[in-house]
Amino acid sequence: MNYVILSGGEVGLARARGRKNRNGRGSLASDLEQRFISVQPQLGPQRQKLIRSIIDHSEETCFLSSRELAKSYNVDAATIVRSVQALGYKGFAEFAQDLRQHFISRITPYTVLKAATREKRTVQDHIDHSLDKALENVNDLRENLDRNQVIALARLIHTSRNILVVGSDLAASIAYHLAYSLTVLGFHAEAGTGSEGNVQHKVKLLTKKDLLIAISFGQCLRVTVEAAQQAAKSGASTFGITDSETTPIARYCKNYLIAPTISPSFLSSYAAPMALVNAIYSACVHLHPKRSLSYLKPTEKEYLSGLRWYRESRASSKTET
Repeated sequence: MNYVILSGGEVGLARARGRKNRNGRGSLASDLEQRFISVQPQLGPQRQKLIRSIIDHSEETCFLSSRELAKSYNVDAATIVRSVQALGYKGFAEFAQDLRQHFISRITPYTVLKAATREKRTVQDHIDHSLDKALENVNDLRENLDRNQVIALARLIHTSRNILVVGSDLAASIAYHLAYSLTVLGFHAEAGTGSEGNVQHKVKLLTKKDLLIAISFGQCLRVTVEAAQQAAKSGASTFGITDSETTPIARYCKNYLIAPTISPSFLSSYAAPMALVNAIYSACVHLHPKRSLSYLKPTEKEYLSGLRWYRESRASSKTET
């Protein structure tokens, strides 16, 4: 089973919508659950039981086709389709999309780690499994990346006056890496990290001539999604980096790129997002190579002989010998 893992800071930040779970604590009702709650009085007991079971076992059911789901519950495929339509969905594909989002909204680092500890693997096995997943993510990115969208983002970067890259918690490392790389090429870019207030103030300064790049995965952090929404209202261009076309970042940014973050660990794997950042940087460089060379040429002496790098002094070298 492949899990879409959420970054540590991206779990549990969703706000409750008034529904209570069995423990009496506030809990966010997913879109699927809200549909089920609204039509539940009109459903027969058998159909209620079927849908409730599918939702409650989403970690298993969200990856199944309608036929596989029907086989699991010992019913025919038509029953599954009619049950889905009773919830207001046009077809099974639309239902399956919401079921996956429901699953993502319920998984936590604890549940992932708990499942992993039950597996009969050595520590070395877990290390290899983690590296294998990271490689799979990068290969998936290479196979499915929309190159034209990467080039479109590079063109936006070249034509934007200011570039604000927003990524919080663990995604802040990706945001900083991208912003720093763009600065080296002479673009006015900065990472919108730090407190929520700091991000909000920076977003308020954006205009139609500016670009916001929003980075978040899974459920997506509220502060990042709201930054994208506010930037769009200001007329700024918005571009998302996320791990699915159904995430809030994908919905609220005008354009987006997808990098998988699947991991067997309780933290997301950012190997693919970092590889995507390198691809974006490469597109920016080679879209206008002469411009790129003109900005990098002054740094050549510093890289070859400047004080930037650590050098062993002759005295210390003699002492060691």
